[in-house]
Amino acid sequence: MIGVRAGLSIWIATQPVDFRRGMDSLAMLVSEAFGANPFDGGLYVFRSKRRDRVKILTWDGSGLVLYYKRIEGQFTWPPIKEGVMSLSHAQLSVLIDGSDWRHVSMRVVGQPVRAG
Repeated sequence: MIGVRAGLSIWIATQPVDFRRGMDSLAMLVSEAFGANPFDGGLYVFRSKRRDRVKILTWDGSGLVLYYKRIEGQFTWPPIKEGVMSLSHAQLSVLIDGSDWRHVSMRVVGQPVRAG
């Protein structure tokens, strides 16, 4: 699994992309379609039209990294619509394993007012 640090942003494109795209083309898509910086260290997740493949683009501090996975069967993806959506680390892990990520809810915890 991909090493994910606390506070890392994970974004998933809800529309399928052409999987012939390489890392440079996906980085351009992140900046143009997402309005994000592909070199910010976040994870950008892309789905295939067949629903059986995933590509994840990230910047690791020294270069772009492209993860690619194909499963037997299909991934459970969010509904196809315009834009992107955020995922938690747990949801991404479940998605990459080929399970239904919708059964894992994001836990939102506010910052403590003070220590102790």
